[in-house]
Amino acid sequence: MPNDNELKELIKEIAATHGITVGLDDPILVLYTLNKKLIEDNSRSQQELLEGFGAKMEEIAIRWQDDAKIKAEKTLNAALEAAKKNIVFEAHNTAKATAEAVERAVSAELAKFITASKETRRIAWMNIIAACLAIVAAGIALWASR
Repeated sequence: MPNDNELKELIKEIAATHGITVGLDDPILVLYTLNKKLIEDNSRSQQELLEGFGAKMEEIAIRWQDDAKIKAEKTLNAALEAAKKNIVFEAHNTAKATAEAVERAVSAELAKFITASKETRRIAWMNIIAACLAIVAAGIALWASR
């Protein structure tokens, strides 16, 4: 509510600006007082609404932060799970490739061994045949020398 000094200042301003003299009981001052009161009440109501809005916005921000944290954790867990599966898959593929490489190497060496073994057997048979021929030749030479 306007005090007397405020009203007197307003009366002076009206007189200076418009050249009209107004008394303290003039209806225009009643309107001024009502308008000032309405503005003050409206200002308080808006301040209360603004404070309520701020509190609601803070609550929403906290909820969004919690939701974002949960979604980030879910995303991180899904990425970790996918990475684990990928590691297991790659380890399996690597182990399989290594086993196949070892199998090929062993097969190649085994083939070399089998070839060498066949060659050794062939040479052994040739030695046996040569020994038999030598025995036969010795027997013939012995029989011929008698």
